[in-house]
Amino acid sequence: MADGIMSKAATMEIPINRNGNTGTLPEDDGLEQAAKLQWRLDEKVGSCRGARDLQQVMVSGPNLNETSIVSGGYGGTAEGIIPTGSIKGPSMHHSSSSSSMTAEDAGRGVAVEKLETVKKWGLNTYKCTKQMISERFGRGSRTVDLELEAQIELLRDTKRKYENVLRLSRALTNHFYNMVQTQHALGDTFADLSQKSPELRDEFGYNAETQKLLCKNGETLLGAINFFVSSINTLVNKTMEDTLMTIKMYENARLEYDAYRSDLEELSLGPRDAAGVARIDAAQQHCQVQKDKYERLRSDVTIKLKFLEENKVKVMHKQLLLFHNAISAYFAGNQQQLEQTLKQFSIKLKPPGADKPSWLEEQ
Repeated sequence: MADGIMSKAATMEIPINRNGNTGTLPEDDGLEQAAKLQWRLDEKVGSCRGARDLQQVMVSGPNLNETSIVSGGYGGTAEGIIPTGSIKGPSMHHSSSSSSMTAEDAGRGVAVEKLETVKKWGLNTYKCTKQMISERFGRGSRTVDLELEAQIELLRDTKRKYENVLRLSRALTNHFYNMVQTQHALGDTFADLSQKSPELRDEFGYNAETQKLLCKNGETLLGAINFFVSSINTLVNKTMEDTLMTIKMYENARLEYDAYRSDLEELSLGPRDAAGVARIDAAQQHCQVQKDKYERLRSDVTIKLKFLEENKVKVMHKQLLLFHNAISAYFAGNQQQLEQTLKQFSIKLKPPGADKPSWLEEQ
């Protein structure tokens, strides 16, 4: 019906009045009403269809795997359409497997590094042991610094003698401490008997005062001897021991250098093919590294021996003077000189009972 109306309208003539306005014909009203009716009908049908499609979309939801992306704009050809089902992100399984592979690679790297370290250590130990056995049986050559070796041997001999001085000084301290304690107990006994024996009060009183004075001077002398022992102990077990540790490192470096040097000499006597030349070059590099280490430690030992000798002379000069003056003043009975000796060397005595723990610490 709409087609008939539109074809009829196409063949009509539109009369124009004298004012230039189109005339109103009965057929125009019918055509206009038919067009409006058709437009409303199409609008209702379209709205119903759109509502029905929207309801279907809301219920079922879009399938993202079946949608498409048009690269050429709306109405593009099929060549610009990329199905989204073919676009897939990395899955969780792939991520976990990738992390596990990374951890496995890291663990393998650490294992390889440890294996290489053990291999180098084993090779170095083998070379050093071989060199040591060769030197012991007189078949291998060794690098010798005669002047430095003499200084090292002198230091070891000095340390042994100082250790003996330290041992005897400690023994003297223990014996003298026991004597002072005995004098203190004897003085208390004399004082008690002086109170209980009227006929011998003066005699017991003199001896009590004498023992107390000896006990006081003995404690002063013990303070000087303890300071002497502490200083000798620091010199022997810290200063000398630190130098001897550096000497031990120097001797190990010397052994390693001689081991790699002997290995280089043996390789130099072998064939000079490509593989042999490569081994010789590698041995030369290792030998040079060990030589640098050996020379560096030899320099360190030389410097430490020099400073140790200067420190030893300074310390022993002070301590021997203190020991002599304190012993002489004590056995001469010169209490004033004994106290002056302690002041001279800035030695402070602990008050009686300072070493005894408090009653709270004893609980």
